[in-house]
Amino acid sequence: MPSHLKELEHKKNWENLAEKSTASLLRIRKVLMLERIMLIAFIFFIIILFLPWRQTIPGRGTVTALRPQDRPQTIQNQIGGRIERWYVSEGQEVKKGDTILLISELSQSYFDPELPQRLQEQLMAKQGSEDAAKQKMRATETQISALNSGLRFQLVSAENKVKQSINYVTSDSADLEAVRQYYKVSQARLERYEQGFKNGLFSLTDIETRRLNVQNDNAKLIAQENKLNSSRQGLLNARIELDNIRAKYQESLGKAQSDMGTALSSQASAKGDIAKLRNEIANFDFRRGLYAVRAPQDGYVIKTMKAGIGENIKESESVATLQPKHPMVAAEIYVNAMDVPLILDNSEVRLQFEGWPSVQFSGWPSVAVGTFAGQVFSIDRVSSAGGTYRVLVKQLTPVPEKDEPWPIQLRQGSGVYGRVILNSVPVWYEIWRQLNGFPPSLEREPKGNSDESKK
Repeated sequence: MPSHLKELEHKKNWENLAEKSTASLLRIRKVLMLERIMLIAFIFFIIILFLPWRQTIPGRGTVTALRPQDRPQTIQNQIGGRIERWYVSEGQEVKKGDTILLISELSQSYFDPELPQRLQEQLMAKQGSEDAAKQKMRATETQISALNSGLRFQLVSAENKVKQSINYVTSDSADLEAVRQYYKVSQARLERYEQGFKNGLFSLTDIETRRLNVQNDNAKLIAQENKLNSSRQGLLNARIELDNIRAKYQESLGKAQSDMGTALSSQASAKGDIAKLRNEIANFDFRRGLYAVRAPQDGYVIKTMKAGIGENIKESESVATLQPKHPMVAAEIYVNAMDVPLILDNSEVRLQFEGWPSVQFSGWPSVAVGTFAGQVFSIDRVSSAGGTYRVLVKQLTPVPEKDEPWPIQLRQGSGVYGRVILNSVPVWYEIWRQLNGFPPSLEREPKGNSDESKK
């Protein structure tokens, strides 16, 4: 190579040497700057690891009503019928007692337009039957009273006759004994006179006289025995008559009591029929008030489930859906079963409603924007579908100073995302917990935080 070319190349190398040195120095400065940035970032990361992190339990759900009477309900007709007229349209506001629709009767038992008058006539007839049964009962009671009075007198008379017959038997028995003694004395005298006649002490006339006296005494004895038998027969007849009076009274009393039982049965049957007719009249009057299906409370008609005029509807069939006017809104969110034991009855919740822009920081709920404060109202005792548990959240009252009340435009069924606030832990603990899949801390919230939440 010629010498002048070598000189030119050597000169050019010296000129490029300055440029290469400058580039090397710039690269070294960039590496040092990167190291400083990384060191600062590492220190910042270490600091962040020890910052407080608020543990939360996330859950999704929908807006609902806190009270059962504030949730959407179906309006049902209590009786079957045919739709005659609609008085509302979907989306219309109604007051309690406003007529939703009017139905007409379908049952043949109520077709008669004069049915109330017919039922009243039947009721009056049954009341007349009851009055007749009462009159029969009074007459039977009078008859029984008369039987008792008559029996009393007849029994006294019959008992007197029995006593009188007993006296007759006693008197005749005594007379018979006296006549028998006279007869025995006459016989003894006759025997003595006959012995004296044989001895010549008495005449034949005396004997004949004594024989005649004995015959007379014998006749008296026989007559007295007959009289005693008649008295005894009279006593037996008196006792038979007394028993006959008692038997006749029992027969008459039994018949009267049977008539009383029949009258009581007729009265009870009439009372039952009267009660049944009154029940039918009351049911008919109440049924006539059911022809108009009315709103159970103030609200809005969301949807009508039947359409047209003349359509038949069954008993207890839903005809429309009603949304109460001023519901007490709440949020129902679903959380995992693992997190349920950590939620307290008074735990605070931060909520994000669909349709309201918000920025939520999981670990620092105090700096969140567009979220609303809530408080746990109840936790279901039984899991829902998928093994999650429903947590009902109500609005926190009084509303904290930095928060706003829940929007009045909230509608039931719209989506909601909530975070149940738990303890404060370091960031490194939360990262370690998340990596290992552990549940949040089992410790309760500090008392100071609870006091602040109550305030």
